[in-house]
Amino acid sequence: MWQNWTNMTLGIWLIIAAFIPGITASQGASLWNDLIVGIVVLLVAIWAALQNKQSLCWLNALAGGWLLISAFIPGITAVQGGNLWNDLIIGIVVTTVGVWAVLRSGSTKTIATQ
Repeated sequence: MWQNWTNMTLGIWLIIAAFIPGITASQGASLWNDLIVGIVVLLVAIWAALQNKQSLCWLNALAGGWLLISAFIPGITAVQGGNLWNDLIIGIVVTTVGVWAVLRSGSTKTIATQ
């Protein structure tokens, strides 16, 4: 499903962005938050794609939700606007794509069983 590929790409972006000074603080909690969330999003998307279980995408929806929340925690997000906007945009997209994948898999199973 395209949702897994999208979240794989966004997970890779978060991992890379963690080390870009203009986007994150490239240090401390900001670096670790983006790095850990990026790894989680990437691994869950790969796992969901390999197992063909879109229900696993709830984990990515939760990770995206955390990214949204953490964007407003001063101790985690750098003071830089780039980190705030990066985490907000990626968090919104990861959450939306994760929920979309779960809802689509649920509706497909419902239709198939009728």
